[in-house]
Parts: sequence; C-alpha cells; structure tokens
Amino acid sequence: MKKTFKLENLDCANCAAKIEDAIKKVDGVKDANVNFVAQKMTIEAENDNFEATFNKVKATIKKVESSVTVVEGKTLDGKQKKHLQRILLAMAFFVGALVLPIAETTEIILFLIAYVIIGSDIIWKALKNIRRGQVFDENFLMTIATIGALILGEYAEGVAVMLFYQVGEWFQAYAVNKSRKSISDLMDIRPDFANVLRDDKLIQVDPEEVKVNDIIVVKPGERVPLDGIVTEGYSSLDTSALTGESVPREVQTGHEVISGCINQSGILNIKVSKEFGESTVAKILDLVENASNKKSQNENFITKFARYYTPLVVFAAVLLATLPPLITGAEFATWVHRALVFLVISCPCALVISVPLSFFGGIGGASKSGVLVKGSNYLEALAATEIVVFDKTGTLTKGSFTVTEIKTTDFAKEDLLELAAYAEDYSNHPISVSIKNAYGKKINTTRISDMKEFPGQGVKAHIDDKIVLVGNAKLMKAAEIKISDNIPEGTVIHVAVNNKYAGFMVIEDKVKADALQAIADLKALGIQKLVMLTGDMDAVGQKVAKELKLDKAYTELLPADKVNKMEELLKQTSHSGKLVFVGDGINDAPVLARADIGIAMGGLGSDAAIEAADIVIMTDEPSKISTAIQISKKTLGIVRQNIILALGIKGVVLVLGALGYASMWAAVFADVGVSVIAILNAIRALNVTEFNPEIKERKTDLQTA
Repeated sequence: MKKTFKLENLDCANCAAKIEDAIKKVDGVKDANVNFVAQKMTIEAENDNFEATFNKVKATIKKVESSVTVVEGKTLDGKQKKHLQRILLAMAFFVGALVLPIAETTEIILFLIAYVIIGSDIIWKALKNIRRGQVFDENFLMTIATIGALILGEYAEGVAVMLFYQVGEWFQAYAVNKSRKSISDLMDIRPDFANVLRDDKLIQVDPEEVKVNDIIVVKPGERVPLDGIVTEGYSSLDTSALTGESVPREVQTGHEVISGCINQSGILNIKVSKEFGESTVAKILDLVENASNKKSQNENFITKFARYYTPLVVFAAVLLATLPPLITGAEFATWVHRALVFLVISCPCALVISVPLSFFGGIGGASKSGVLVKGSNYLEALAATEIVVFDKTGTLTKGSFTVTEIKTTDFAKEDLLELAAYAEDYSNHPISVSIKNAYGKKINTTRISDMKEFPGQGVKAHIDDKIVLVGNAKLMKAAEIKISDNIPEGTVIHVAVNNKYAGFMVIEDKVKADALQAIADLKALGIQKLVMLTGDMDAVGQKVAKELKLDKAYTELLPADKVNKMEELLKQTSHSGKLVFVGDGINDAPVLARADIGIAMGGLGSDAAIEAADIVIMTDEPSKISTAIQISKKTLGIVRQNIILALGIKGVVLVLGALGYASMWAAVFADVGVSVIAILNAIRALNVTEFNPEIKERKTDLQTA
C-alpha cells in the first residue's frame, strides 16, 4: 500500500533529506520519499497494517524534526508573516544598541534582547536535535558560531550574523514558496465544480461525485470537469493548459472531450465517460505532483554529499580552532573566531534546495509545453540523448490511410472506386475504411452478395452481376490474374472484375505535417542518429524515411524484431549517451520498456499512452520531442550553474575564513546569500519553453540544403 501526505513546516531541505533517511529505516516501510519542493511524503508499506507503520513514521519524524507535522490535505501556514515580525522587532533593538547614546551595559543588554528574539528558535532547535543525536545541521552551526562570537565579546557581530541569517532564511522561504506557487498555478487545471443535469435541473456538485453516464453542462468560460462525449452543442475549447497549444479545438455533437480544457464559446452537454479519479486531468495532476519522487543522479549525489560534507567541515573547524594555537602559540581567540566563520560557511543548503527545485521547475515548464515528464531522472537523462528511434504509424505518419492515386484499364475511375468500396463494405480494416471514405457515398447493401474474405490478401464479392476481387498482388496471383507492370511504391490495392484486371489504387498513410520540422529540429540539436522501426513493407518505410531525411529505416519488423534492433542500437550509444524511443504508447510497450527513455505520442485522452512511457507528449506533434530535449538541457544547465556557484563561493570563502580574511558577514553570505541566489536561478527552469534562436538558424540551413 502506498500513500502520500503533506508535511507542514518543512522549511529546510537538509531536514527533508534527514527525514527521508530516517523513515526508510522504520520497520514496515518498504520505500519512502520526501519531496521538499512539494512538501510531501510518500510512504509504501510492506504489509496491510498501514496504520501501525504510519504511526511509527510520525513518531520518527517528530524525533528527527519536531516542528514538522504530518497532515492530510492542504494546510495554511502563517509562519512566514510571524518570522518577518520577529526580524523587524529584533532589528529595532539591534539598531537601537548601535545608534543610541547609551551606557555600555545597556548596549549589551539591547544586543542580548535582540539576539534572544531572533535566535531563540534556532538555539532551541539545535538543543533538541543534539538530544536526538542529530548534531550536524544549520541550527547547530549558527548557534555555535553566534554564541562563540558573544563569548569573545563580539556582541554586534554575533547578533548581526544571526539577524542576517534569519533575513536570508526569510528570503529563502519566500523564494521557495514563490516557486511552489508558480508550479501550483501552472498545474491549476483541477475543476472546482461540475454542473450535473438531474431531473431537468442543473445541480452544482464536486467533480468526484459525478458518475459515468451522467450528463454535465459546461458553460462558456468554465473548465471541462470530466472526460466525456458531447451530446449537444458546438464550441471551441482552450487546451493550452494540457497541450501548450494556443489554437482552440472545435468540438460538436459526437466528439470526445477531456477534462482540464476551458470552454470558450457555446454551451456543451457532455455524457461522462470516466469518473474523476480516472479522468485525464486527475492522471496529469498525479503525474506532475509525483514526478519528483524519481530523483536524478545529481539530486542523489547532493543528498549523499550533504550527509558527509557538514560533519567533515565541523571536524575541520575544530582542528582549525585548536591546532594553530597549540603549534604556533598564537591566541586561541583569533583561531576560534576563524573556526566559527568556517562553521557558518559549511551549511550545504544552497545545493540541497536549489538542485531539486531546478528539476521541479523544469518538469513544471515541460508540463506547460504539453510534455509530461514522470521523474527528474528522465528529465536529466534526456539531455544526454544520442539516438532517437521512431515508430512509423501514428508517430511520424497520421495513422489513417488515404487513397492518393487510381489507375484503371477499361474502367472509369469512379466505377472502379465504387466497385472496390462495395466489395470492402463488410470489412473494418483501415485500408477498407480508406476506400469507403474515398467513395464517400451511401452503400446499397442489396447489391452485394457472396462476400468472402481472404486473410492477408483481400476480399471477393458479387456486386450486381459482376464478380469483384479487391486485394494485394497475392490475391491476384492466386486468381491467376496478371497485374500491371508499372506499380508504384507504397500500399497498392488491385481490382479485378469478372477475372479481368481492372486497375489499382495507391493507399498511403500520410506523413504528419509536423514530422519534417521535428527531424530538422533534432538534427539541429546535434542528435547523432535518427532511426525508424516499422512493420510496414520496405518500399513504404523507405519512402517515408527518404521524405523525412532519416539516417536509417528498418522495415517489415515483427514486435520481437523491433526489440532486437533496439538492442543493436543501444550498443551504438556512448557510455553516457542515451537512446530514446518514440511510439504511440499502445502497441510498442516492449520497445518503450527497453529504451533508455520511452516517449509516448498523442497522450491527450489516451490512458495507454500515459501509462506506457517515461515521457508523454500530450499533442500529436513530433516536434515536441526537441522541445523536451531543450528543456532538459536548459534545466541541467541551471543545476550545474547552481552546483558550481555554491561550491565555488563556499570553497573560496572557506579558504579566506581559514586564513582570517573573511568575516562573519562574508560567511553568512556564503551560506544564506548563495542559497537565495541559487533558488532564484532555479526558478528560471519554469520558463524554459522558448525555442533556442541558434537552433532556428541551423534548422533553416538544414531545410534549405
């Protein structure tokens, strides 16, 4: 059993890592994940007695972080406002001690009052954590550093450092909450209510109370609350929240609609086809909210790094405070002060917060573009893509056949098409449907008799007084009918009337208008190899590959053959390179699973597509693949910037602190100041949806070449 809970007052990323590590060790817990950015905890229990396990987890959290509370649902937290009030009050006493013409004793008293106001909660947390054996955290570091400064008589500096630290913490909380709200607003597609038609009256209810086959009414400006089929009305739907597309989608009676879209014009009556828990909007929200549970390599590295880094720096500070005075005879006060500065610098918050926040922002930005990424690990891996492998039908082509050419002998084209359509009337094969669609008229079934189907070849039927054969070359050969010598490439359907060859039709699965753009974009991004795998005939597959300028096409493949080809292609990637497979998410499950990253196309309303792949493109546009890769690269770039920024500044200030050139102020900037900068940089990942101008230029060159 797996459940997710809200963690109230989870304001420290390092604390989140400690909580996750602790609850994973609780008896009965199979796996656990603490998402600092989303303030959520997911627990998977080993047995059915979840309640007992959950009680142990809550007790463990209280031991590790007493201020963190496990709750169900959303909670309001006025902590930030109270925090600001304490900062302002402490600042008033601090400034008074600095500027008022008062006695030294009074000045010290004002400094101490300011310190108690601004630092008491930090000291209290440090003492409680020490009692629980959780010594090496930011509360301990700030307590030791500032109390040490007070003992050394540096009252102004001790109070100022704690004050500056708390101001930095307030800005840090503000930045994190701002990013949380940005992501929350971005995914605010959950409908608030549904208008259900009951006994000819409209009743406003919660979407979760609506049942399958209920009729709901969606007025202009309202969000479609559940998936269903339009039974009455005509309107245009804004699908941008789901697909990233600004062009509205026209719908009318008989059309399927999905939850999360906004009705722009007419009133729609919709027959509900899925309960809210199974609806598109519910699945999308679940995917995005839980995407951070699958952590990237960078996140896992930072979590482990922080676990060992802080204790090592503390021991280094102890050595810095004791060894030089013992060896050189220098004053202890000087080196203790340097050690205290060293301690303040050591907190790894800038890394522990900004790295997961960057990935969460990247996932949110991708969602805004209509690309659902199921985990930070997949977003990170996408940046290393070297080979992209495509399925053909439904991915690069439309997946719907069309009659594109008709050639006849002694028959008029209209007559040939009519006979073929009548012969195919009883078949629902996609090719048969395309012939009937091309004919476009109502079929009089009384004219048809003695219909017989030949699997893998075609059909035979009596139409009026004629015997009509419609099928491939195998059917004609079996009937000993000689076909035309000039047969074009593609899917060709031959027609014979009364054992005499009458002509043929060329049926094609048209390439998507967006497919050529997609291939050009991927080449511009530097993808090394673009390959197509298809079970279609070689002539058809090679024609599509040539039209799209793919590097290689493997045709006439059975499902097992596709997996074997995938294995061969995986060997062609470098040690760190990744292979991406793009399919429809329904028929390509084995290949999607074998690829490093599986991308499902056209997930809009497709349960199978959403379930099958690591990444889901909500529209039917292959060009979104390059958008996803760009978002991945930009997000990873932001992550690396934050790692270099945090480690670089900390490293420099650590050295300066050890040599006596860095003050407490510089130390706090290296801790809190860098954290705020890194968080603000991480928030940029929310807006990585624009196409790179350099790629546009290279793409233009490719298209004109």
